[in-house]
Amino acid sequence: MNNRKIGEVVLDLKNISLAFGGVKALTDISFDVREHEIRAIIGPNGAGKSSMLNVINGVYTPQQGEIIFRGQHFHKMSSRKVAEMGVARTFQSLALFKGMSVLDNIMTGRNLRMKSGILAQMIRLGPAEREEIAHREHVERIIDFLQIQSFRKIPVGRLPYGLQKRVDLGRALAMEPSLLLLDEPMAGMNLEEKQDMSRFILDVNDEFGTTIVLIEHDMSVVMDISDRVVVLDYGKKIGDGTPHEVRNNEDVISAYLGVAH
Repeated sequence: MNNRKIGEVVLDLKNISLAFGGVKALTDISFDVREHEIRAIIGPNGAGKSSMLNVINGVYTPQQGEIIFRGQHFHKMSSRKVAEMGVARTFQSLALFKGMSVLDNIMTGRNLRMKSGILAQMIRLGPAEREEIAHREHVERIIDFLQIQSFRKIPVGRLPYGLQKRVDLGRALAMEPSLLLLDEPMAGMNLEEKQDMSRFILDVNDEFGTTIVLIEHDMSVVMDISDRVVVLDYGKKIGDGTPHEVRNNEDVISAYLGVAH
C-alpha cells in the first residue's frame, strides 16, 4: 500500500450498462476512481473487466449510464477525446510495432503532443527538429525510468515478453497521462517479471502522481499494490472496497477467490 495522498474523485462511472445483441456485458455498474490511487478491477474470465476499460476509454458506448471525468459529464467517450484529456492505456494483447526499436515504439506515444505537421517532421524543418529533440529527451527519461537503456535500439519483436510489456507501459507513459488504464499488465509473466512490473506501477503512481486503473488476475499482486478494488462477476458488481474488505467479502470469496485468505 502506498503512502501518497489520495485526492478527490476524478472518474465517476454511474449505472453503466453495456450489451452486445442480447448478451449483457455490464449491468448497472457504478464505481469511482480517486486522484493518485491505484484502483483495481478484478473478477473471473468473462466478468466484464475489459469491457469496462473499453467504456472508459471510448472504444464501447454504453446503452445506459454516464461517465463523469474531472467534472465533465459524458454518455459517450471518443478514444481521441479521452487521449486528449490525459487518459492512456496499455493492452492485454501487445499492440507494439515489432519491427521498430524500443525507442521508436515509445516515441509513437508522443504523437498527440507533436505540434509540427507530418511533412515538417519528415524533412525535419527547424521548429520540427527542435520539437523532436525535446520529445526524444522525454522518451529517454522514460527509458531510464523503466531501466531498458541497453535495449533502446533493439527491435521490440526480439525482446523477451516481460520487456515487451515494459515497452508497452513506456509508450503509454510517453503520453504523460494523468489517468493510466492497465489491461492485465502482468499476464503471461513469470514471478520475477511480475515483481518488476509491480514496482514500476507503484513508482509511476508515486513519482509521477499518475492515477491508475488496473485489471489483473493475480490476486496477490492486486492485494499488494491496490488502494481499492472493485469486483465484477457476470457483468455485475459484487464487491467494492479496500483489499482487506474485498478479501473478506463472502460474495467475492464464493465467486472468485474460492477460499477466504
